[in-house]
Amino acid sequence: MSKPDVKTLTAAEIQQMLDVSPFNLFLGLEVIKADPETQEVTMRSPMKPEFERRPGSKQWHGGVIASVIDTVGDFAVGMMVGRGLPTVNFRVDYLKPAVDTALVAVSRVRRAGRSVGVADVDVFDEKGALLAIGRGTYSTL
Repeated sequence: MSKPDVKTLTAAEIQQMLDVSPFNLFLGLEVIKADPETQEVTMRSPMKPEFERRPGSKQWHGGVIASVIDTVGDFAVGMMVGRGLPTVNFRVDYLKPAVDTALVAVSRVRRAGRSVGVADVDVFDEKGALLAIGRGTYSTL
């Protein structure tokens, strides 16, 4: 649940914040869902040739997947505290190659405290196969 003295962000507000960042625009992130009640944010990123591990492979580069995880986790915690946040730490486990698909990242807030927030992120292909998991820690100060 959101804290009564903090205005949570809507999906439209999160999308506006994403759209002012050249890097996030490059990632092509689209907010699919932002739900303060479940503390979940879902975003989609389309495949682009610039994201390929090797030209023509249609396989996502792991660095791009990591960037998606970091960004979606950040905005999930940010949704709960009402603003974007700096990353303190994050980790990624790659489970399966992402090939010729958009990415769908679902982030769940684990903590949105006074000084730190934590979010878990699952990354799926368009068919629903789990490709990677990550956890981000963000400063809420």
